Amino acid sequence: MSPPAPRTAAKKPTEPDESSARPDAPKARPAEYVGLHSLRPAPGSRRPRKRVGRGEGSGTGKTSGRGQKGAGSRSGAKDRARFEGGQMPIHMRMRKLRGPNKKQSMPFEPFRTHTQPVNLADLEARFDVGADVTLDALRAAGLGTRKNIPVKILASGDLSKRLTVHAHGFSKTARERIEAAGGSCVELDK
Repeated sequence: MSPPAPRTAAKKPTEPDESSARPDAPKARPAEYVGLHSLRPAPGSRRPRKRVGRGEGSGTGKTSGRGQKGAGSRSGAKDRARFEGGQMPIHMRMRKLRGPNKKQSMPFEPFRTHTQPVNLADLEARFDVGADVTLDALRAAGLGTRKNIPVKILASGDLSKRLTVHAHGFSKTARERIEAAGGSCVELDK
């Protein structure tokens, strides 16, 4: 049996010269190319999970960070986020209004839709016949003065004047009464 041939260091393939490369060949991607295969979290943004009960040398051994005795050290301890020490929790203190299709059924105010009402009786008292009732005219007359809140015309009161009313919304009866008086309703975008 003959001895194995000595190994020689493999030569690294030389980079092809750009001038000798084919003109239609795709260009090599740069080293910092980012794709789905190369996405990584930023360094230091992810920490390993805390492994409790792995010996006293780990820092969270023995009682596993629960301390000595007491309710908090027992299994099934009330440490969930919504627990409030035994008092009535907030989700039970909030009002309960039934019906998924009603705005009032949402228990928190920011989820409601708000409009500011203007009644037909106010338009009758503050505007002359043939007036063009715009949002600016309403504000000048002391109506619909809250900023960035849509104005809705409601049918409280009677209207005998012909008015062109610009508003974000009209109740069905208000629209009928304005048009019956010879006026018109112009609905604005909210």
